[in-house]
Amino acid sequence: MNLSTRSANHPDHRLQTPETFVRAPLPGMRNATAVVHASAAGGAAFVQYTAEFDHGGALASCGDQRFVYVLDGRITVGPTTLDAGGYAYIPPGQAMPVCANAPARAVVIEKPYQSLSAVTSPALLTGEERQAAATYLGGDPWLEVRGLIPDDPVFDFRVNTMTYQPGAALPAVEIHVMEHGLLMLEGGGIYLLGSQWYPVQAGDFIWMAPYCPQWFGAIGKQPAKYLIYKDWDRHPGDRGSGIGDRGSGIRDPGSRT
Repeated sequence: MNLSTRSANHPDHRLQTPETFVRAPLPGMRNATAVVHASAAGGAAFVQYTAEFDHGGALASCGDQRFVYVLDGRITVGPTTLDAGGYAYIPPGQAMPVCANAPARAVVIEKPYQSLSAVTSPALLTGEERQAAATYLGGDPWLEVRGLIPDDPVFDFRVNTMTYQPGAALPAVEIHVMEHGLLMLEGGGIYLLGSQWYPVQAGDFIWMAPYCPQWFGAIGKQPAKYLIYKDWDRHPGDRGSGIGDRGSGIRDPGSRT
């Protein structure tokens, strides 16, 4: 019996490491299981889980908007086939099958859509992470950002990948209104969450509540890369009250992540 873990759970952040993952099917799943990382039960305003598909696996339809990012294997979203690094945004209320004909894993993010009177509803979107335009945070070529959701107010959240060369780090500790869900994809480093310092590595998940102090630096001989969700392009006054009833965030030009 091994009782050691790097996992931690606090009101404003959670580090969930693979040795603590619990797998279970969600209602309507077929030949698939989920590792639920973030939900209202844990204080989040969105749901994020890793879906693990067997042959013939499928997710249940979802009334909320859904984002899917393929980690391993191949899945289909409606008529589109996605390999590792492929992604899809499915608009709210659109019944779009998400299936796999062989073992595969994918990040799934689900969130109630917050509409704006001045914009139309979002449309189905698919793409590949490697083809998304790369920018450099603060002009630093050692810290690459790729936006997977267009910078368009029709969307009420964003998903980016961030790649740090060894030794690269965020230039400052951040405290902001946005909520995050983060999955480490490659490499590792040190994360400051609240007042705690955590070693993190590929496979770890982090949830960060609004205003949680946060900072990351890459450590090791290979780049560190993560996939990160944030609520975006909505006024903070439209948020619900209470830690388990949050809406979307506001665009903050000064935010780095």
